[in-house]
Amino acid sequence: MASLRLPVPSVRLLRFLRQQSENPGFFCSNHNVSSLSVGAARKTQCLSRYQPFSLQAGILDFEALVPTRASRSVRIKRSSHPTFALRCQYNSTNRQPTPCKPAWQEWLWGSSGSRARRPGRPLEPDDLPEADGEGGNNSMFNTRRQLSKKAASEPRLRCTEVDDNGNVILVDSEFKKSELIARFGLLPRDLRKIDSSNLPHILVRPTSILLNLLHLKVLIKHNRVLLFDVYGTKASYPQSAFMYDLQGKLQQKTAATNGGLPYEFRALEAVLQSVTQELEADFEAVRDPVIRILGELEDDIDRHKLRVLLILSKRVSTFEQKAKLVRDAIDELLEADDDLVAMYLTEKTHDLNRQLDDHNEVEMLLESYYKLCDEIVQEAQNLVSSIRNTEEIIRAILDANRNSLMLLDLKFSVGTLGLAMGTFIAGLYGANLENFIEETNWGFATVTAISIIMSLIVCKYGLSKLRHLQRIKMQGVPPSGRDGDYHWFHDDGHVGLLDPRNREKLRRLQMMKADDKKAPKKSWW
Repeated sequence: MASLRLPVPSVRLLRFLRQQSENPGFFCSNHNVSSLSVGAARKTQCLSRYQPFSLQAGILDFEALVPTRASRSVRIKRSSHPTFALRCQYNSTNRQPTPCKPAWQEWLWGSSGSRARRPGRPLEPDDLPEADGEGGNNSMFNTRRQLSKKAASEPRLRCTEVDDNGNVILVDSEFKKSELIARFGLLPRDLRKIDSSNLPHILVRPTSILLNLLHLKVLIKHNRVLLFDVYGTKASYPQSAFMYDLQGKLQQKTAATNGGLPYEFRALEAVLQSVTQELEADFEAVRDPVIRILGELEDDIDRHKLRVLLILSKRVSTFEQKAKLVRDAIDELLEADDDLVAMYLTEKTHDLNRQLDDHNEVEMLLESYYKLCDEIVQEAQNLVSSIRNTEEIIRAILDANRNSLMLLDLKFSVGTLGLAMGTFIAGLYGANLENFIEETNWGFATVTAISIIMSLIVCKYGLSKLRHLQRIKMQGVPPSGRDGDYHWFHDDGHVGLLDPRNREKLRRLQMMKADDKKAPKKSWW
């Protein structure tokens, strides 16, 4: 539908307006636009009520002198953009405008329109033209939205492709997800695990093998390898090393009858080798600082060293979790016999079917790398265990130091209590009361001796009780009178840690030694 256009004034109408402006004493609020002659225009009478879309002419324009907001009709007339169409209907015969009902913005913000741009006011995004009814967009702010919608509707992945001879035929090529799904026989959820998931996965499909292991996201066919590029990560060097190793393995063409591996297994071996090398490199980068800080903590326990140990403990835990996920992914594949049989992609192209348990080659390949990953996981667990043991020992040392400080505090408290006893006796002697002790010559010495003796008695009693509470033994002679309470318990000492057969032999040897001691010794004469 064509946009509504404003009527073009005729030549006679322009002459009429010019003649009105030349007469200073004549002005009117409204004139009929259909009048064509000057004489007929002078005979028109002014209307008492102001009507919209009227024409004014004259020297004195009071509305222009008063700084008020421009009316909606004038604002619409000044706008030249087709989207600011008048909300009126025009009659082609007499060209008289018919005002329509105001919009909801006019009822809410007023008829003057708050969005009208005043002269001198900076341009705002609300002053820009709005979108038309056909879905077009005239705003420069919507270009980015259109591009983002287009990119979201057509997701793409950047890939590097290697052929059956080990040559790179495509570098950083963009493919749509729909193209990859149709070309390699995948499912949308498979690409979702490659594109958005960081968990290790090994997926076996009828015509391909999909791997997502750490820094590598690879699709393996019977004659193609597709490496999905991951941007924004620090895996550029491992990926370059993987491409070099992959080309070397794929170029070694050896027949399967001579003990060689098919194309897909050589690519799979290159992927697993790169993943294990990356795990070993990460473990070496974490293990050396941990061993160094554990050795330093044995000599001196410092707050800074404890903070470094905390940071390294988090790194080791993260690495252990990552290595476990890779090991579990390989283990899950080893447990599925149907997936192992389905990994023989080259034989499928030649219509060769295998039995469900005939997968020795790929099982041995996966088993070897599973052992490597399991060893890395075990070493990481040992390192985590060493960190935990060191933390427990440090905690025990700190608790022992805290107990020593508390014991020292208790000793001072006992000494203060003894001095308080002597002070109490001295206070009684120094009271302003009459007694016979003050009249004797031995009174002062007697009171002083009694005070010292009482203080020493109190201190000795408190320290003995404190020493008795401090003495804790894991093994020793039980107190007297308590043997009957533990008649059901017999302590074998270290003998209980031995094997039952060795335990019996050691018990017999101890009994023989006891009998030899009890036997009477024979004199030589």
